[in-house]
Amino acid sequence: MEAVVLGVVQGLTEFLPISSTAHLRIVPAFLGWDDPGAAFTAVTQLGTTVAVLIYFRRDLARIVVTWTRSLRDPALRGELDARMGWYIGLGTIPIGLFGLAFKDQIEGGARNLYLIGSALVVVGVVLGVAERFGTRERPLADLDRVDAAAIGVAQACALVPGVSRSGATLSAGLFRGLERPAAARYSFLLSIPAIVLSGLLELPEIGTGDGPGAASTAVATAVAFASGYAAIAWLLRYLATHSATVFVGYRIFLGAVVITLTAAGTIS
Repeated sequence: MEAVVLGVVQGLTEFLPISSTAHLRIVPAFLGWDDPGAAFTAVTQLGTTVAVLIYFRRDLARIVVTWTRSLRDPALRGELDARMGWYIGLGTIPIGLFGLAFKDQIEGGARNLYLIGSALVVVGVVLGVAERFGTRERPLADLDRVDAAAIGVAQACALVPGVSRSGATLSAGLFRGLERPAAARYSFLLSIPAIVLSGLLELPEIGTGDGPGAASTAVATAVAFASGYAAIAWLLRYLATHSATVFVGYRIFLGAVVITLTAAGTIS
């Protein structure tokens, strides 16, 4: 039952700008369950990555083919799909470097509920500012190296639970003047290498110590795939016609509740 619940939570919150890692820490705390741990979180994210791969399979196929051909044919190097291959790689470098450098801190003290609550509030405010002042005029075709690097650095900030990978990258995209759907689309594609590498690195830790076993993790990962696929489709449609303000309010409210209940000793 816990695996199913956490799988649904992971899938629904991975792509919404509200932090799946925070919810996989907060929900068990609210329900009186043990913290499933960083390894469980990283591996269940592989389920949502499969959802991205399937949902964007045509985009990914074009990117891989065009990027590969552009290595031999200079005429293709200006094509968006060829550039996107480089931009995904460039945007992944920061999270790879910071993830390896701060692996122990991320798995330990960074899962503190005070930190998670504070991060929810702070990034909620940042997202609100980005929504308010971002011009939202640039389509995905206008993405450049500076955008890729800036959004990549923002993604690295999401190593802190509560920041939200999608929240940080969406905010950075809006600050760079991208349209909401364009920022979200690049965010989804950028997530693939980061989540796959993180999940594979943590896979050997499943079943060790007091964390969930392999069977429970597999169930949660499968459920995360299904709910994650639905979340991608919904969010892209939503951002085409709505602002991210509802997520701003939710983050600030939830962060304040987490900080208050933690201070009162109600959750730990």
